[in-house]
Amino acid sequence: MNGFSVDIDGPMAAARAIHFAATALTAGGLLFRAAIATPALRSAPEESVVIDAQIRWITWIGLIVTVVSGAIWLLLQTSSMSGETYGEAVMSGAIITVLDETQFGLVSAIRLALSAVLAICLAYDRPGLSRWLSLGTSLCLVAGLAWTGHAASTIGNLGYLHLTADVLHLCAAAAWIGGLLPLALLLGCGRRAGDLAWAPLEYDAISRFSLVGIASVATLIASGFVNAWILVGSVRGLVMTGYGWLLLSKVSVFVVMVALAAVNRFRLTPLLALAPEDEAPHTALKQLTHNVVIEIALGVAIYAIVGVLGMQHPAVHLVR
Repeated sequence: MNGFSVDIDGPMAAARAIHFAATALTAGGLLFRAAIATPALRSAPEESVVIDAQIRWITWIGLIVTVVSGAIWLLLQTSSMSGETYGEAVMSGAIITVLDETQFGLVSAIRLALSAVLAICLAYDRPGLSRWLSLGTSLCLVAGLAWTGHAASTIGNLGYLHLTADVLHLCAAAAWIGGLLPLALLLGCGRRAGDLAWAPLEYDAISRFSLVGIASVATLIASGFVNAWILVGSVRGLVMTGYGWLLLSKVSVFVVMVALAAVNRFRLTPLLALAPEDEAPHTALKQLTHNVVIEIALGVAIYAIVGVLGMQHPAVHLVR
């Protein structure tokens, strides 16, 4: 294997990408409800009910896709470890062996239990303890992914640093990228309603989301730097390996997302605060919705790259 080789197992990469994205959507939706939608729509109970129902639906969809894609990922991993076909891996009991005797299996079992707890909380879903438990469980579900990747293989004190950085990276990505779809739904409701009462609510929601986004971006940059330092190790590793080029692709997409977010925050959001009879708020809302949809597409691209990156040998192992 040379430094530029990128071995891609299509089904495995797809399962990983879908699983990461679905997990982020689940946690991001619940965080959006707790930190943005609920406080921003507190003075508008009817609008709050509409948005809350939509967030619950996408959270349920995210959780279901998380469980299904996780099961497929486990099956693919078992087949890869055992050398058996998918059917043989099920019938021979190899999946049970993986669950009992490997770290990946243990983490998968724990995350499945967390998914069950989250499903119970979502089914009950009352303001108060159950909602906070839902949010906490969903973030644990995201954080658990750190033990399925390269961070779990880093030994010693460096390993603890790597795991911490990876957990922060995963949670920050879920808070930002996972919250984009709920934000798009909220903006869409305002545009369809054409009600002037939505304007200040959307301004408040977008302002709150911007704060979450700024914190997420700062965390992503800091934790991403730590991860890159451990897994890439040098500029040579970044530019002379397939892993490095994949990472550069991910960073490039991230930069475009940050640029769009900056336009949304500093150019378009202030226009929503203008007088409702002015045309500027309506134009800004339309452009904001358009930009958020683009950000969602870019977020999907990032998770597609992540699905492949986690299967590659780190650059630091390929370049001396």
